Order: sequence, then structure tokens, then C-alpha cells
Amino acid sequence: MSEILNEPASENRSENRSEIEEFLRDRGAAAMEHPGGTLLEHLIRVSRRLAEWGAQPGVQIAGLCHATYGTDGFAPSLLDLADRAVLVELVGERTEALVYLYASCDRAATYPRLRGDEYPVFRDRFTEADFQPPATDLRAFLEITTANELDVFQHNADLATRYGPAMYRLLEPVHSLLSDAAWEAVRRDLGTPFEV
Repeated sequence: MSEILNEPASENRSENRSEIEEFLRDRGAAAMEHPGGTLLEHLIRVSRRLAEWGAQPGVQIAGLCHATYGTDGFAPSLLDLADRAVLVELVGERTEALVYLYASCDRAATYPRLRGDEYPVFRDRFTEADFQPPATDLRAFLEITTANELDVFQHNADLATRYGPAMYRLLEPVHSLLSDAAWEAVRRDLGTPFEV
């Protein structure tokens, strides 16, 4: 998977990670409650998990910033969509596009379309437009989704019990699009303790 998630060197802005974390802190991420502490702590853990799985630096940074515009499961945002250029300047166009993809996913419309036998159509919850993301973006989206949900479940047993089996069922048909490490984490964390 690593070759699929490569990005141009000019887009790799992971070397300014401390600046990115400071941006998130300045936008209030360190003050927002989230399972396992604060939103900032969650974002850092998601990014680290992606690094452990071997994700490219741009995907790791997208994981660090994945809640910048809010998400379908976490409404508060750190930056208005009208100010996307601010995040582009900080993390690069490619990485910001992954952040937007994650944030814009209408889960109710998109998740049922994630099946292993066909290419999924996404729905953008901001524009309500349907589209097919490129394969590299789909893989990055799924990797970030997996890292995010596993972190939430690790820090909130009630959410893990209620939603863990459904997440396993969501990811199982598309597990070939995940890195081996991500799928192993899903199997370890969600496949054993739950009836699926």
C-alpha cells in the first residue's frame, strides 16, 4: 500500500508537524473533549497509529488534521470551509484534499456503498454531490477511518460495544484496500470480542 499512498515531495509538509499541532491547539483542539481526553490528543494518536501502520507522511498528517472541518460523527470544526486555503498552506494541497474527503463524507449515504465487489460512490455532506474518489484517496480515507474508529473504541467501551461490530462489518468487505497492519488491528480489536 505504501507505493499507492506516495505523494509528490513538494506536497510532503510533515516536517512542520509541531507547527501543525500548534495550529490545531490554537484552533481549540486541546480544549475540546473527546474519548480519551481532548480532541488534540485523539488527533495525535490517530496520526501515530497511521505511522505505526506504515502510512505515508501526508496520510499521517491528514489523520492528524482529519477533524479540522468537523466530521459526520463529530460536529465541531476548527476551521471554516471558506478558509480551506489556510490548511492548504499549512499541510499542502494533496493532504488538505484528504482532510476534506474525510470530513465531507456523508456516512449514511457512503458507508453502505463500501462493498468489495464494486467501486464506491461517495456523497459529500457539504455539497450533497456524489462522486468517485481516486483509488489512492479511497485507500487513505479507509486507513484514516480505521485509525480514527479504533482509537475512539479504545477509549470508550460503550461506543465500542454499540458500534464496533458494525465497523467490523463495514471494513471487512473492503479490507483488501487497507494496509495489512490496519486490517490486523481491526481483526485484533474488533473481530474477536464481538459477535459479527
